[in-house]
Amino acid sequence: MWPPSSMDVMNYIKGEWVKTNNVKPVMSPYSGEVCGNVHFANSELVDQAIDAAELAQKQWEQIPLKARTQVLLSFREELLKNLEEISHIIAFESGKTPAEANAGLMKGIEVLEYAASLQNADVGGKLEVSRGVFCEYRRKALGVVASITPFNFPAMVPMWSIPTSIALGNAYIWKPSEKTPLTAKFIADAFDRAGLPKGVLTVLHGQKDVVESIIDNPKTKALAFVGSSPVAKALYQRATNLGKRALCLGGAKNHIILLPDADLEVTGQGISDSFTGCAGQRCMAASVLLAVGDVDKHIERIRERASSQKLGETMGAIITKDQLEFLHQAIGRAEEEGAKIVLDGRKASPPKNFAGGFWIGPTILDHVKPGSEAASKELFGPILSIVRCENLSEALKIQNSSPYGNAASIFTSSGPLAERVAQNTECGMFGVNIGVPVPREPFSFAGVKESKFGHGEITGEGSLDFWSDKRKITTKWEMQNDSNWMS
Repeated sequence: MWPPSSMDVMNYIKGEWVKTNNVKPVMSPYSGEVCGNVHFANSELVDQAIDAAELAQKQWEQIPLKARTQVLLSFREELLKNLEEISHIIAFESGKTPAEANAGLMKGIEVLEYAASLQNADVGGKLEVSRGVFCEYRRKALGVVASITPFNFPAMVPMWSIPTSIALGNAYIWKPSEKTPLTAKFIADAFDRAGLPKGVLTVLHGQKDVVESIIDNPKTKALAFVGSSPVAKALYQRATNLGKRALCLGGAKNHIILLPDADLEVTGQGISDSFTGCAGQRCMAASVLLAVGDVDKHIERIRERASSQKLGETMGAIITKDQLEFLHQAIGRAEEEGAKIVLDGRKASPPKNFAGGFWIGPTILDHVKPGSEAASKELFGPILSIVRCENLSEALKIQNSSPYGNAASIFTSSGPLAERVAQNTECGMFGVNIGVPVPREPFSFAGVKESKFGHGEITGEGSLDFWSDKRKITTKWEMQNDSNWMS
């Protein structure tokens, strides 16, 4: 099972796996070696796939919602039956530990369960608004929709949108990251075994040209994206300029405010696990610690917890060699700018069986200057930058000066101070004594500012209005004696 054998991944169109002549290797961050091959699509194949998806969608939408959600429930069973195998594939191609891969997949299944519940929860509404006059709404699928997903959560992020969008009657075009295409094969095969009609789910592999072909096709009605902010903004503008619905989630530079009254154990584990989890390659990772007052004992506890991480066991690898080199250089630049290295991950030893992989240990930088690269740029690695603050007001000012607004947290024992920050911080997701404040379903995931381009939500109740329209119907069948202006 570990490591998995090499895989050949093609494009999934009309329920069939389609080869192309443009085949690229997939590198495992664990070993630095090829772990598979992926067949890139071209614009012609994209158009053919979307044509097929449009035909499939018209039939899929006619199936009652309850029957559509039964497919989702069967899909859930397929995932649970093969949980270990899929988790290992996710880990080996993305750099996660198997436990992290499993946790991400389970979070995706949680969204799937929410989508399956729509058969009972989203039944529309009907009201007699006047004698003999009734108003109601019915959800109408958009048609063919698309999503571009990132490398760091190759199963969880797609599962934010695939179940809900197809439950509502859409056909779904999925373009996974070219760095992590292997997981998509397992998800598509699981849907096939679950009985999803051919063409309702399409998987297309490639890079920028494939993304642009998907967006530009006039039959694609909506786009979701998760990735860096520059790309999120560019794709949002491209899609909306064509009159399409778009929700594009960008990057982050999440701040945690640490107060002296915070619980020592909760702080040490919560903050350490936040910046080291998934090797820091997640948009919810803590990357800046705003240390207010005398919190040196808390920082020491964070350092102790972080230094206990074991590469290849409790902490995974960095996605590419180029990204690993960037992190090494970023640490060096921070030191040149005056930061003190409390914990240097560059000295960490790689796992014995995976010495050729892309490894770096947890890194803690203290006395980082506000506005410096380490304090303001999304590094996307297990690096925690500590900025010293005299008071809470200064910490809030630094936090809110960030162009990003994904997540923020405070560690404190004071309810009033936590509430003050909750009311005044500029972020989409906030945590109190929680290092990774990811909401659970049905509460939705999304940031603000340059962490989100578009309106609506990608998960939860808000996602229903993104992936569908509401058709309002007013009916009257006979005259009434006591009519008013409404009737």
